[in-house]
Amino acid sequence: MKTAGIDGCKAGWILITFDEENPRYEILRSDEDLFRTLNDFGRIFIDMPIGLEDEKYTRECDELLRKRLGAEYASSVFSPPIRPALHAPSYVEANMESFEYTEKKLTVQAWNITPKIRVLDRFLAETPELQEKLFESHPELLFMNLNGGIIFQKKNTKKGLRHRLDLIRKTEKIAADFFREIKEEYRRNEVEEDDIVDSMALALAAKQSLDKTIKSLPKNPPEDSKGLKMAIHYI
Repeated sequence: MKTAGIDGCKAGWILITFDEENPRYEILRSDEDLFRTLNDFGRIFIDMPIGLEDEKYTRECDELLRKRLGAEYASSVFSPPIRPALHAPSYVEANMESFEYTEKKLTVQAWNITPKIRVLDRFLAETPELQEKLFESHPELLFMNLNGGIIFQKKNTKKGLRHRLDLIRKTEKIAADFFREIKEEYRRNEVEEDDIVDSMALALAAKQSLDKTIKSLPKNPPEDSKGLKMAIHYI
């Protein structure tokens, strides 16, 4: 089974696969590129919300993830838009929808990734078989587990970024080459350094999930009103 990790980036999406037959990276710049890729792989770990609440501001999986990461790293987890706000044409209107149902406003961070959530949500609705191969995950949880349950440095520091890359390199030696090549090939306003290491963590988890049990927060995920499971997956 072909596996990959996908993370959002300014250019669109960054894909990395550590599959032994064809390890590679790719920047997916269009919705068509993303859809092609989702169909091309058998299992994908992705750092993007799948499944949305209708009236509750925070999904259970996000609440559990914040607790697992701890207070210092909880800020890396933010609540996605509720479904009524997903197709709002502007941040102001999305805020109004969010406040009407939850009495809380949508964060700027959540609004910035809403277009990507919208695209992914449409693909999952139009092609239900994608639901069996696409797993929402979170890189910081994956890094925590790779490091024995501890995160030493935040990834917005050079030490934190290097630490995360080293964790991947312990298993995938090619990770250092990928990191250097992607930095050389793409500008910072297309792909950030943390996008690279995050997609690597997702790719490694997807690959290792073929031999290990996929776990989730919560253990028995609820489904949203569209039938999508709301869970953060890890191994």
